[in-house]
Amino acid sequence: MEKKSKRDRGRILTTSGLKKLNEAIEEWKQQYNLRGTLSEIEAESGVGSDTISKIRQGRVGADISKIQQLFAAFNLTLDETDYRSGKQTSSPTESESLAELLPLLNNEQIVTQNSSQIFISYRSQDPDQELARQFETALTAASHQVFMAADHIRLGENWFQRINEELKRCDYLLLFLPPQSVQSELLTYQVQLARELQSSRSDRKPVILPIRVGFSLSTPLNHDLRGYLYRIQQREWRSPEDTIIILREVLTLLATPPENIALEVEEQEEISATEEISDVASANLLPLPSAEPEIPGGQIDVASTFYMERPPIEERCYQTILQPSGLIRIKAPRQMGKTSLMARILHHAALEGYRTVPLSFQLVDKEVFSNLDKFLKWFCAYVGRELRLPNQLDDYWDDIFGSKVNCKDYFEKYLLAQIDHPLVLGLDEIDRVFQYPDIAEDFLGLLRAWHEESKRRAIWKKLRLLVVHSTEVYIPMNINQSPFNVGLPIDLPEFNPEQVKDLASRHNLNWSEQEVEKLMAIVGGHPYLIRVALYHISKQDLTLQDLPENVTTETGIYSDHLRRQLWNLEEYPELAEAMKNVISENYSGQLTGMLGFKLDSLGLVKWEGNKCYPRCQLYRQYFQVHL
Repeated sequence: MEKKSKRDRGRILTTSGLKKLNEAIEEWKQQYNLRGTLSEIEAESGVGSDTISKIRQGRVGADISKIQQLFAAFNLTLDETDYRSGKQTSSPTESESLAELLPLLNNEQIVTQNSSQIFISYRSQDPDQELARQFETALTAASHQVFMAADHIRLGENWFQRINEELKRCDYLLLFLPPQSVQSELLTYQVQLARELQSSRSDRKPVILPIRVGFSLSTPLNHDLRGYLYRIQQREWRSPEDTIIILREVLTLLATPPENIALEVEEQEEISATEEISDVASANLLPLPSAEPEIPGGQIDVASTFYMERPPIEERCYQTILQPSGLIRIKAPRQMGKTSLMARILHHAALEGYRTVPLSFQLVDKEVFSNLDKFLKWFCAYVGRELRLPNQLDDYWDDIFGSKVNCKDYFEKYLLAQIDHPLVLGLDEIDRVFQYPDIAEDFLGLLRAWHEESKRRAIWKKLRLLVVHSTEVYIPMNINQSPFNVGLPIDLPEFNPEQVKDLASRHNLNWSEQEVEKLMAIVGGHPYLIRVALYHISKQDLTLQDLPENVTTETGIYSDHLRRQLWNLEEYPELAEAMKNVISENYSGQLTGMLGFKLDSLGLVKWEGNKCYPRCQLYRQYFQVHL
């Protein structure tokens, strides 16, 4: 007989398996009018009382044959979902905590007959992974249907398509947010899709339930994630002791009709994501001389030492925004630093006493774009709220004059008239408006008209505009009505070798020019990709020598970013085909203008004259494998 390994710690019942066993024992007790003592169960099953106690407490593993024998005694079949390896148990504290689930799962006020579809999003590393497993076990035992990508997507199945389908099907999106969520583009994108689904449905599904795992509520999320989770209450998991507390709350929420939960959860928080940016911009903060390396992701704080200036861009922007009729247009692909530059311009203006309102169109619900009148009303109301002014749309909106005239009147006769200092509007991700041509033409024309008004009327000299976008304007517009051929144009460049070397030194890396060249040979001068590499090298997660073999692996430092880019392409087959063409050996550099603009806005290609090529070797290598 094969000798059993000393490392084999037996099997431990999952929460669903334990509930299954205890329900059967309860029925047996009632049928035969027994107390269900260990000796009575031992007599019925032939399993020793010590082993029965071990199996039911779940603190250490038991022999699989004994578990099967105990199940068979009560007419049960032991399924694979009923147990797990004893080596997977975390700690006595966790096991004891999960044992407390039994009374929860027998509570009719918590475990209802209404089965919900739950999508669990988590990082495939502990403690997040173990926590997700525990929640899956408990939710399944409570008769809910749970989807977890790692378990339910088969080999060869389209990962991105399945994620989209499951998000559409689910009633709840349970988010486990680790500290790395600041950097996770895939997680941010999942939340974005969930919010878009909410805005298009009357039942506001899926309801989002965020849980921070070892990640303080006081620690800021990335710019987009903070906006998508605006007004949604979050919970913080610090240790295994919190598991049962949060799980009880989740089960209680799930027992409430979903339409009530959405309102209840979303109305908890009243702090706007954009208010946070305004507060930062209003504070007299200077970059710190040195700091612990920051996890790259989204907007860089105005006080951060890791913001790399690209002279003379910043100084020109600071001067322009203070001038009457000031209008700045910042264009660059994703993750090149547009939002961080916008925040610094707003910060500079705030120091001069200006009022500032940042607005990211990426965070606007889809229903707002249903028609021009609704969009402009929302726009006016939003700016007024950020200026702490009461909503008076009813006093200034007269259908006979049309939406654009009403919007102009609201700004001229109310918003601008109520403030004593100039107002800087920072309009980020304005590309989102391009997707709605009927709205875009009128709204962008309105911005241009306001800019022209500011040259001749004092009231409009108070307004300064900061327009940020990722791609060329591909909607047809009259040259005299477009805001994209006036003002100061800023096209953010990539970092040069001197800037990369400077940024490396801020990460406490004393690099030579050869080391800088080695990094740039892989990722070029792309600001985000550079910062990700420097962060992980400075944290000693890997070395520069390891980087070439690490970058395109599924567990590499760019895995989340690359999968997010692949997801973008798979959503739009024509873009995937265009990118496939760009990385082919026979590619001539010629690409249809519109497709080239869109790939450029994603940061995947760059233009050299009239030809476009992969932005860096990283993208070429990755997409040659995955496309």
